[in-house]
Amino acid sequence: MTPQLLQAIKLLQFSNLELATYVEAELERNPLLEREDDPAEARERDVPESAEAAGDADRGAIESDAADSGSDYDDLGPVEGDWAREDMETGTQSLESNLGTEVENVFETDRSAKDAELGAFPASSEGLSATSWSGSGGGADGEDANLEAYVAARVSLRDHLTGQLALACRDPADRLIGHAIIDSIEDSGYLRTPLEDIADRLGASIAQAKSVLQTIQTFDPGGVGARDLAECLAIQLREKDRFDPAMQALVANLPLVARRDFAGLRKLCGVDDEDLLDMLAEIRRLDPKPGRAFGEEPTQRVVPDVTVRAAPDGSWHIELNADGLPRILVNQTYAARISKSASSPADKSFLTTCLQDANWLTKSLEQRARTILKVATEIVRHQDGFFAHGVDHLRPLNLKTIADAIGMHESTISRVTSNKYLASPRGLFELKYFFTASIPSGSRGGEAHSAEAVRYRIKQMIDGETPDKVLSDDAIVERLKLANVEIARRTVAKYREALHISSSVERRREKTALRQNSAQIALSRAK
Repeated sequence: MTPQLLQAIKLLQFSNLELATYVEAELERNPLLEREDDPAEARERDVPESAEAAGDADRGAIESDAADSGSDYDDLGPVEGDWAREDMETGTQSLESNLGTEVENVFETDRSAKDAELGAFPASSEGLSATSWSGSGGGADGEDANLEAYVAARVSLRDHLTGQLALACRDPADRLIGHAIIDSIEDSGYLRTPLEDIADRLGASIAQAKSVLQTIQTFDPGGVGARDLAECLAIQLREKDRFDPAMQALVANLPLVARRDFAGLRKLCGVDDEDLLDMLAEIRRLDPKPGRAFGEEPTQRVVPDVTVRAAPDGSWHIELNADGLPRILVNQTYAARISKSASSPADKSFLTTCLQDANWLTKSLEQRARTILKVATEIVRHQDGFFAHGVDHLRPLNLKTIADAIGMHESTISRVTSNKYLASPRGLFELKYFFTASIPSGSRGGEAHSAEAVRYRIKQMIDGETPDKVLSDDAIVERLKLANVEIARRTVAKYREALHISSSVERRREKTALRQNSAQIALSRAK
């Protein structure tokens, strides 16, 4: 395959974010490319062929404007260099006296002035004042001030704990052990490395390592440094002064909490139903992952590639999202202008390569947009029932069906649907969501069913259960057969586990316990 074809294939499978990054790199590399919505850059490139002619033309324009407006330009003196007067007053005091105000809200003024007094400016800058050097509040290179330098950096969990360790431990040996423990703490806040291994690696005693760990476990956030969930909850409860014997028994039997075995918990904790529910509510308010506040990455907003909306005639209007498409153009005028001045073979070869790459990139982006729109249109046509009525009407669909319908290869459809999103009245979906396996219909015949639609039916059945009528997997199979869906029991179990739904035995126990506790609480309140 040619490099151009490889590039086109790569562009097809890029997400919006990856495509924007790639186009930015091409704009930096190729001088013949420019943004369609950036006219300033185009004006900078459309310069006259001769810099001397440009200077003459600009001077003529200035003199003409001066003559037309009747302004007295003779007082400005001779125009030299960048047309700036040598005796222009640009110092801070002069500006303040002329403007009648104080110049204070400039980021780099004070620092630049001090640097100038200390001789920090290069020799070529003699005679320039601090204000004229820093210009618009930027650095010495004339760029704008870097506002990100004034924003507080994101503190990591390790840095947060290290700062507290410096205040809590004065002994250098304890600090060394503390740094090793902090380095072993995961982003979630747990210490998974055995404490014995850390002590052996440092040649310290187990008792000393445990003492340092207990100190770290008092740090913020509460629960950090715990070795399991029970210890994490216990640390937080101690900080709240709520770790009484009943709560200790509850934390020591978390598997019973997960199974909602309230009868067993009441017996172990020695409390009544109302106290048990209060204790469980307090457990839920604790943070099981204390370090996640420091380890979370910034959330990237998903930008849909295609939008679908209902048309007045009942059909669907499908269009590309212009916000997610890069807009670039080839500056043909600039290419023709600089090609005249290119004399060496190397320069001509470079310009030819840049022009070919620029043309190919713009064509590839157009082809990518057309292909995405074509694939999305065919998907909407096949899944019309889903957009009109919901998940129940999702039809089975595979890549080959779409590929045959639009005359493309299956691999192309796979690349187009990867990391591409569709926004509709039903919500935001990845294009691959609409490709689901086929489940055959029952003995009555008819169309096959989508696996996603069957999973949705199973969830609806379980959500509508009562404690007296909890559905087993076999019962769900029988109900689906009545709906003309032929499915095996193991498939139902697989779908149920994928939906994170427990078995019928556990669901019956949970629902019964909840009903009993609700009845007892209502009775106690009535008394």
